[in-house]
Amino acid sequence: MKMMITGFVAGIALFGMANSSSAAGPLKDRIASGQPIRIGYSNEVPSAYTAEDGKPTGWVNDITLAVLKKMGYAKIEPVETEWGGLIPGLNAGRFDIITGGMFILASRCSNVAFSEPIYRMGDAFLVPAGNPKRLLNYENIRDAGAIMVTGAGYANIANAKASGVDAAKIMEVPGPTEILAAMQAERADVGAGTPVMVKQLADSSGGKLEATNSAAMPKNTFNWGALAFTKADQDFVDEFNKALKEYVGSEEMLTAVAKYGYNKDWLPGDAKTEWICANR
Repeated sequence: MKMMITGFVAGIALFGMANSSSAAGPLKDRIASGQPIRIGYSNEVPSAYTAEDGKPTGWVNDITLAVLKKMGYAKIEPVETEWGGLIPGLNAGRFDIITGGMFILASRCSNVAFSEPIYRMGDAFLVPAGNPKRLLNYENIRDAGAIMVTGAGYANIANAKASGVDAAKIMEVPGPTEILAAMQAERADVGAGTPVMVKQLADSSGGKLEATNSAAMPKNTFNWGALAFTKADQDFVDEFNKALKEYVGSEEMLTAVAKYGYNKDWLPGDAKTEWICANR
Protein backbone atom coordinates (compact mmCIF):
# COMPACT_ATOMS: atom_id res chain seq x y z
CA MET A 1 0.00 0.00 0.00
CA LYS A 2 1.53 3.30 -1.08
CA MET A 3 0.51 6.77 0.08
CA MET A 4 2.02 10.14 -0.66
CA ILE A 5 2.35 12.22 2.51
CA THR A 6 0.83 15.66 2.44
CA GLY A 7 2.04 18.21 4.92
CA PHE A 8 5.73 17.33 4.59
CA VAL A 9 7.74 20.20 3.22
CA ALA A 10 8.44 19.41 -0.40
CA GLY A 11 11.88 19.73 -1.82
CA ILE A 12 15.40 18.56 -1.27
CA ALA A 13 18.23 20.38 0.46
CA LEU A 14 20.78 21.90 -1.85
CA PHE A 15 23.65 19.96 -0.29
CA GLY A 16 21.86 16.71 -1.07
CA MET A 17 21.57 17.78 -4.70
CA ALA A 18 25.17 18.83 -4.79
CA ASN A 19 26.34 15.47 -3.55
CA SER A 20 24.64 13.68 -6.45
CA SER A 21 27.07 12.48 -9.08
CA SER A 22 27.64 9.70 -11.56
CA ALA A 23 29.10 7.70 -8.66
CA ALA A 24 26.00 8.18 -6.49
CA GLY A 25 23.90 5.20 -5.48
CA PRO A 26 20.31 4.67 -6.62
CA LEU A 27 18.80 6.58 -3.71
CA LYS A 28 20.85 9.69 -4.36
CA ASP A 29 19.90 9.45 -8.02
CA ARG A 30 16.22 9.35 -7.04
CA ILE A 31 16.65 12.35 -4.78
CA ALA A 32 18.50 14.31 -7.48
CA SER A 33 15.64 13.68 -9.91
CA GLY A 34 13.10 15.02 -7.41
CA GLN A 35 11.56 11.71 -6.40
CA PRO A 36 10.59 10.95 -2.80
CA ILE A 37 12.52 8.77 -0.39
CA ARG A 38 10.39 5.66 0.08
CA ILE A 39 10.39 4.09 3.54
CA GLY A 40 9.22 0.49 3.88
CA TYR A 41 7.84 -1.07 7.05
CA SER A 42 5.34 -3.63 8.27
CA ASN A 43 2.42 -2.62 10.46
CA GLU A 44 3.94 -3.07 13.92
CA VAL A 45 2.70 -0.92 16.77
CA PRO A 46 4.45 0.97 18.32
CA SER A 47 7.67 0.71 16.27
CA ALA A 48 6.49 1.43 12.74
CA TYR A 49 2.95 1.76 11.42
CA THR A 50 0.64 4.10 9.50
CA ALA A 51 -1.51 6.58 11.39
CA GLU A 52 -5.14 7.25 10.54
CA ASP A 53 -4.10 10.41 8.69
CA GLY A 54 -1.89 8.32 6.36
CA LYS A 55 1.42 9.44 7.83
CA PRO A 56 4.11 6.98 8.98
CA THR A 57 4.38 6.87 12.74
CA GLY A 58 5.95 4.80 15.52
CA TRP A 59 9.30 5.33 17.17
CA VAL A 60 11.46 3.87 14.38
CA ASN A 61 9.69 5.95 11.74
CA ASP A 62 9.90 9.06 13.94
CA ILE A 63 13.65 8.61 14.40
CA THR A 64 14.11 8.03 10.67
CA LEU A 65 12.09 11.06 9.62
CA ALA A 66 13.84 13.30 12.15
CA VAL A 67 17.30 12.28 10.90
CA LEU A 68 16.29 12.68 7.25
CA LYS A 69 14.89 16.12 8.05
CA LYS A 70 18.19 17.12 9.66
CA MET A 71 19.93 15.98 6.46
CA GLY A 72 17.58 18.23 4.48
CA TYR A 73 15.29 15.54 3.09
CA ALA A 74 11.56 15.96 3.65
CA LYS A 75 9.92 14.42 0.59
CA ILE A 76 8.86 11.02 1.92
CA GLU A 77 6.60 8.22 0.68
CA PRO A 78 5.62 5.33 3.01
CA VAL A 79 5.22 1.78 1.71
CA GLU A 80 3.57 -0.72 4.05
CA THR A 81 4.18 -4.44 3.54
CA GLU A 82 4.52 -7.68 5.51
CA TRP A 83 7.68 -8.19 7.56
CA GLY A 84 8.84 -11.13 5.44
CA GLY A 85 8.67 -8.96 2.34
CA LEU A 86 10.83 -6.12 3.63
CA ILE A 87 14.30 -7.25 2.51
CA PRO A 88 13.05 -8.69 -0.81
CA GLY A 89 11.08 -5.48 -1.39
CA LEU A 90 14.10 -3.30 -0.63
CA ASN A 91 16.34 -5.20 -3.02
CA ALA A 92 13.62 -5.26 -5.68
CA GLY A 93 13.47 -1.45 -5.58
CA ARG A 94 9.98 -1.13 -4.06
CA PHE A 95 11.33 1.21 -1.40
CA ASP A 96 14.65 2.77 -0.36
CA ILE A 97 14.92 2.31 3.43
CA ILE A 98 13.54 -0.35 5.75
CA THR A 99 12.31 1.46 8.86
CA GLY A 100 10.94 -1.58 10.69
CA GLY A 101 13.83 -1.50 13.14
CA MET A 102 15.33 -4.85 12.12
CA PHE A 103 17.81 -6.65 14.29
CA ILE A 104 21.29 -6.60 12.77
CA LEU A 105 22.11 -10.23 11.95
CA ALA A 106 24.97 -11.72 9.93
CA SER A 107 22.46 -13.36 7.60
CA ARG A 108 20.89 -9.98 6.91
CA CYS A 109 24.19 -8.11 6.69
CA SER A 110 25.01 -10.13 3.58
CA ASN A 111 21.88 -8.80 1.87
CA VAL A 112 21.50 -5.21 3.05
CA ALA A 113 23.55 -2.29 4.36
CA PHE A 114 22.56 -1.40 7.92
CA SER A 115 22.88 2.00 9.52
CA GLU A 116 24.52 2.24 12.91
CA PRO A 117 22.15 0.86 15.58
CA ILE A 118 19.26 2.86 17.02
CA TYR A 119 18.33 0.52 19.88
CA ARG A 120 19.22 -2.65 21.79
CA MET A 121 16.81 -5.11 23.36
CA GLY A 122 16.19 -8.81 23.92
CA ASP A 123 13.34 -11.20 23.14
CA ALA A 124 10.13 -11.54 25.13
CA PHE A 125 7.17 -13.89 25.13
CA LEU A 126 3.41 -13.46 24.99
CA VAL A 127 1.82 -16.05 27.28
CA PRO A 128 -1.56 -16.75 28.88
CA ALA A 129 -2.18 -14.75 32.07
CA GLY A 130 -0.28 -16.33 34.93
CA ASN A 131 2.11 -18.06 32.51
CA PRO A 132 0.84 -21.54 33.49
CA LYS A 133 3.59 -23.40 31.59
CA ARG A 134 6.32 -21.15 33.04
CA LEU A 135 7.73 -20.28 29.63
CA LEU A 136 10.44 -17.71 30.34
CA ASN A 137 13.11 -18.66 27.79
CA TYR A 138 13.56 -20.84 24.72
CA GLU A 139 14.85 -23.78 26.75
CA ASN A 140 11.53 -23.78 28.62
CA ILE A 141 9.70 -23.95 25.30
CA ARG A 142 11.92 -26.81 24.16
CA ASP A 143 11.50 -28.80 27.34
CA ALA A 144 7.72 -28.29 27.44
CA GLY A 145 7.27 -29.20 23.78
CA ALA A 146 5.25 -25.99 23.50
CA ILE A 147 4.00 -24.47 20.25
CA MET A 148 5.61 -21.09 19.58
CA VAL A 149 4.15 -18.54 17.19
CA THR A 150 6.21 -15.68 15.76
CA GLY A 151 6.52 -13.58 12.64
CA ALA A 152 7.95 -14.92 9.41
CA GLY A 153 11.53 -13.69 9.17
CA TYR A 154 11.73 -12.71 12.85
CA ALA A 155 15.05 -13.31 14.64
CA ASN A 156 13.10 -15.30 17.25
CA ILE A 157 13.02 -18.26 14.86
CA ALA A 158 16.80 -18.65 14.76
CA ASN A 159 17.07 -18.00 18.51
CA ALA A 160 14.53 -20.73 19.23
CA LYS A 161 16.18 -23.26 16.94
CA ALA A 162 19.60 -22.48 18.44
CA SER A 163 18.16 -23.42 21.84
CA GLY A 164 16.87 -26.72 20.53
CA VAL A 165 13.23 -25.87 19.85
CA ASP A 166 11.90 -28.28 17.21
CA ALA A 167 11.21 -26.46 13.93
CA ALA A 168 7.90 -28.32 13.73
CA LYS A 169 6.85 -26.54 16.92
CA ILE A 170 7.42 -23.07 15.45
CA MET A 171 4.41 -21.46 13.77
CA GLU A 172 5.32 -18.63 11.40
CA VAL A 173 2.71 -15.97 10.65
CA PRO A 174 2.82 -12.61 8.83
CA GLY A 175 3.06 -10.37 11.89
CA PRO A 176 1.80 -9.15 15.30
CA THR A 177 -1.91 -9.27 14.46
CA GLU A 178 -1.64 -12.94 13.55
CA ILE A 179 0.52 -13.71 16.61
CA LEU A 180 -2.20 -12.27 18.83
CA ALA A 181 -4.91 -14.17 16.96
CA ALA A 182 -3.06 -17.48 17.32
CA MET A 183 -2.65 -16.95 21.05
CA GLN A 184 -6.25 -15.89 21.58
CA ALA A 185 -7.47 -18.94 19.65
CA GLU A 186 -5.14 -21.16 21.72
CA ARG A 187 -3.45 -22.47 18.58
CA ALA A 188 -0.10 -21.63 20.19
CA ASP A 189 1.22 -21.75 23.74
CA VAL A 190 3.58 -18.80 23.45
CA GLY A 191 4.19 -15.88 21.10
CA ALA A 192 7.69 -14.50 20.55
CA GLY A 193 8.83 -11.02 19.57
CA THR A 194 10.48 -7.90 20.92
CA PRO A 195 9.52 -6.70 24.42
CA VAL A 196 7.81 -3.59 23.08
CA MET A 197 5.72 -5.52 20.54
CA VAL A 198 4.80 -8.24 23.03
CA LYS A 199 3.76 -5.69 25.66
CA GLN A 200 1.51 -3.94 23.16
CA LEU A 201 -0.17 -7.24 22.26
CA ALA A 202 -0.61 -8.15 25.93
CA ASP A 203 -2.12 -4.74 26.68
CA SER A 204 -4.66 -5.27 23.89
CA SER A 205 -5.76 -8.71 25.10
CA GLY A 206 -8.08 -7.57 27.86
CA GLY A 207 -6.01 -9.23 30.55
CA LYS A 208 -6.07 -12.68 28.96
CA LEU A 209 -2.39 -12.55 27.97
CA GLU A 210 0.75 -11.15 29.54
CA ALA A 211 4.32 -10.35 28.53
CA THR A 212 7.37 -12.03 30.03
CA ASN A 213 10.46 -10.17 31.19
CA SER A 214 13.24 -10.25 28.58
CA ALA A 215 15.78 -10.28 31.43
CA ALA A 216 15.11 -14.02 31.71
CA MET A 217 16.58 -14.52 28.24
CA PRO A 218 20.22 -15.47 27.57
CA LYS A 219 22.43 -12.49 26.78
CA ASN A 220 23.08 -13.81 23.28
CA THR A 221 19.43 -13.17 22.40
CA PHE A 222 19.88 -9.45 23.03
CA ASN A 223 20.55 -7.62 19.82
CA TRP A 224 20.81 -4.24 18.16
CA GLY A 225 18.33 -2.88 15.65
CA ALA A 226 18.90 -0.46 12.80
CA LEU A 227 17.59 0.81 9.48
CA ALA A 228 18.41 -1.09 6.32
CA PHE A 229 19.43 0.19 2.88
CA THR A 230 20.55 -1.49 -0.32
CA LYS A 231 24.25 -2.28 -0.63
CA ALA A 232 24.36 0.11 -3.59
CA ASP A 233 23.36 3.01 -1.33
CA GLN A 234 26.35 2.84 1.03
CA ASP A 235 27.19 6.44 0.12
CA PHE A 236 23.83 7.55 1.51
CA VAL A 237 24.22 5.29 4.57
CA ASP A 238 27.52 6.99 5.41
CA GLU A 239 25.86 10.42 5.36
CA PHE A 240 22.85 9.14 7.28
CA ASN A 241 25.11 7.74 10.01
CA LYS A 242 26.75 11.13 10.53
CA ALA A 243 23.39 12.75 11.23
CA LEU A 244 22.21 9.72 13.23
CA LYS A 245 25.21 9.94 15.56
CA GLU A 246 24.18 13.44 16.61
CA TYR A 247 20.53 12.46 17.14
CA VAL A 248 20.46 9.04 18.84
CA GLY A 249 20.47 9.47 22.60
CA SER A 250 19.92 13.22 22.45
CA GLU A 251 17.31 14.84 24.68
CA GLU A 252 15.49 15.86 21.52
CA MET A 253 15.18 12.23 20.41
CA LEU A 254 14.32 10.80 23.83
CA THR A 255 11.58 13.40 24.26
CA ALA A 256 10.15 12.69 20.80
CA VAL A 257 9.91 8.92 21.26
CA ALA A 258 9.03 8.74 24.97
CA LYS A 259 5.32 8.40 24.10
CA TYR A 260 6.09 5.02 22.50
CA GLY A 261 7.86 3.69 25.58
CA TYR A 262 11.41 4.26 24.28
CA ASN A 263 13.71 5.18 27.14
CA LYS A 264 17.42 5.31 27.92
CA ASP A 265 17.45 1.56 28.59
CA TRP A 266 16.89 0.99 24.87
CA LEU A 267 19.86 3.05 23.72
CA PRO A 268 22.34 1.03 21.64
CA GLY A 269 25.51 1.95 23.51
CA ASP A 270 28.88 1.90 21.77
CA ALA A 271 28.49 -1.22 19.61
CA LYS A 272 29.08 -0.62 15.90
CA THR A 273 27.29 -2.29 13.02
CA GLU A 274 30.49 -3.83 11.67
CA TRP A 275 31.07 -5.64 14.98
CA ILE A 276 27.43 -6.65 15.33
CA CYS A 277 27.38 -8.14 11.81
CA ALA A 278 30.42 -10.24 12.73
CA ASN A 279 29.04 -11.37 16.09
CA ARG A 280 25.31 -11.83 15.59
